[in-house]
Amino acid sequence: MFLTLRLLSNRHPSFIARTVFVKNNNVDDACRLVNRILGKEGILEQFRLTRYYEKPFQTRRRLNHERCKAIYNEDMERKIQFVLRKNRHEPFPGCY
Repeated sequence: MFLTLRLLSNRHPSFIARTVFVKNNNVDDACRLVNRILGKEGILEQFRLTRYYEKPFQTRRRLNHERCKAIYNEDMERKIQFVLRKNRHEPFPGCY
């Protein structure tokens, strides 16, 4: 048994298809797998954003928030990686 999800686009005739094998008639796990794949590829986010009309000021606000969040996440990831460094020759560079 195959579970296939096809999303049709209004502007483009091409479609996106994902096929997942269903083992032991366990459809719930197959649906979770399809949702995870679509989530990682950003298709669900694109669907959510294009479902309703977004006013221009809301678009600007959302894009600015996404940019700020990306910068913040990048800095925090860098700080966390710095703190988690282990087994360095000089654990605290510049402190001695």
